[in-house]
Amino acid sequence: MCEHHHHHNETNNKKEAAVIIAAAAVFTVAFLMQSTGTGRFLIFLTAYLIAGGEILWKAVKNILRGEIFDENFLMGVATLGAMAIGEYPEAVMVMILYRIGEYFQGLAVKKSRKSITDLMDIRPEHANVEENGIIITKSPEKVKINDIIIVKAGEKIPLDGEIIEGKAILDTSALTGESIPREAQKGDTVLSGCINTNGLIKIRVTKEFTDSTVSKILELVEHASSKKAKAENFITKFAHYYTPVVVFGALLLATIPPVLTGTAFNIWIERALTFLVISCPCALVISVPLSFFAGIGGASKCGILIKGSSYLELLSKPDSVVFDKTGTLTKGSFKVTKINPQAGITREKLLELTAAAENFSNHPIAISIKNAYGKEINPTAITDVVEDAGNGVSADINGIRILAGNAKLMEKYNINFKQSNESGTIIYTAKNNEFIGYIVISDEIKPDSTDAVKELKKLVNNIVMLTGDSENTARHIAAKLGIEKYYSELLPADKVAKIEEIIQNKAKNKSVIFTGDGINDAPVLARADIGIAMGGLGSDAAIEASDVVIMDDKPSKIPAAVKIAQKTMLIVRQNIIFAIGVKVLFLMLGAFGYMTMWGAVFADVGVTLLAVLNSLRALKSPQI
Repeated sequence: MCEHHHHHNETNNKKEAAVIIAAAAVFTVAFLMQSTGTGRFLIFLTAYLIAGGEILWKAVKNILRGEIFDENFLMGVATLGAMAIGEYPEAVMVMILYRIGEYFQGLAVKKSRKSITDLMDIRPEHANVEENGIIITKSPEKVKINDIIIVKAGEKIPLDGEIIEGKAILDTSALTGESIPREAQKGDTVLSGCINTNGLIKIRVTKEFTDSTVSKILELVEHASSKKAKAENFITKFAHYYTPVVVFGALLLATIPPVLTGTAFNIWIERALTFLVISCPCALVISVPLSFFAGIGGASKCGILIKGSSYLELLSKPDSVVFDKTGTLTKGSFKVTKINPQAGITREKLLELTAAAENFSNHPIAISIKNAYGKEINPTAITDVVEDAGNGVSADINGIRILAGNAKLMEKYNINFKQSNESGTIIYTAKNNEFIGYIVISDEIKPDSTDAVKELKKLVNNIVMLTGDSENTARHIAAKLGIEKYYSELLPADKVAKIEEIIQNKAKNKSVIFTGDGINDAPVLARADIGIAMGGLGSDAAIEASDVVIMDDKPSKIPAAVKIAQKTMLIVRQNIIFAIGVKVLFLMLGAFGYMTMWGAVFADVGVTLLAVLNSLRALKSPQI
């Protein structure tokens, strides 16, 4: 009842139901017949072939391919044996029950796969392409780079691109698991799979459909099952050894007890045949891969893409979680975090003069100071601007000479100032050669980084932060987040060396997780047991190198991913123990004659359905 289920999902359920009804009708006629002659046997045989013909044919085909011991073979041997010893009703009923079990199991698996793929309902149906002022509906696969597409309110964005006209509020929940809508306007990059909730936007396509975000995600989820976990490999190996052992056991059961005890052969043959029916390992073969598939589906609903069940298994037993700092724990964007005026000047005046001096610079630090000031600066008031590369800037503002830059700039102009050792980048300002204060610009910590670290501390022993930043900044951020171990001033190659050192010292059978924001972290992501790319959707290098992609940049999704993995593995273990435990119990009952062949089929179908339903619990992600 195992390998059959894949095929079963695509078969027409009506055909399956028709086979069951026809076989049951013919069986009922034979069962109610008074005569015991050849006619009755032929009607039973007809019912048997209607219900079991397909199964017997499959068994023959598999034997010819060299795959002897599968469930079709077990069902065939058991029921043909029952026919041979004159137990016609039992043989036919077993085949009918088997088909009914297959039918319900097919429905359950189909429904569960549907509920998983529904989560990933992000594939766009069509794209509205503008050509010479006319809108043509095309399939997304046929749209080319630089084509202009129009997305109306309520439609999915079919391809990645850049908005060239209009603005809209986008629902990104299908990609990121985030319910908060995002505003997008001209010049913004938009990703396929998002839904335009209002407004009309024109988008210039920047990636073909095969390279688009939607395709990448669907591909990741669809191929996730190709990376098999140890538990799945165990099932394949188990079935490989288990089935011949069971067939051999049934042979011994049919021959040894009657020889030793002198009892009738037919009793023991019937027990051996029941033993074979019970032995189908279907519950395992179906429910274990389905549990992994459901776990991966549940994670994708939260905006966590896991590339395969083997990674899900590794995620479930972390020893250490290692973070890159910039762009992972912090936003990677600079912001004024402190304004410290001196010599009787106000905070506003210090900020205004520094912003005016930096007015013509496009350096990220200059931009963050201008953003903090937030008012219009009159450019005509600024003259004689001199940029001192790597140190800062000097300018005349309404006749006042202003210096703004680092400590080296102050020293160069012999300004009497007090150096600060605060974390972040410090811009010192002097007015007519007199020090008037400093501004601290820091990389902002992401709002949920602290929660992520707090949650991870409950799950792992060792949390480490790696950064290329200065010791001061690293110490400050680590202290703020509650991370005890950190390493600063590292180059990408140093990060790889650090990861290798952590991997060498990890506990046995545990994994080291590295989380980075992509491009420059690709070598480290590839080296760790589990590489998690943050918001890696923009970076192809990160998607390639990582095993897990967090789609909305939130560090709190890492403890969530670990919890989902742990829950899925728990369900997998439950299914393995439950299925094997029930099998052993029923095999013993069957061997001692306490189980009929009908009961055996019910047991098999029941265990499989319960295991499939248990697998579906992996779809529901734990509270995050």
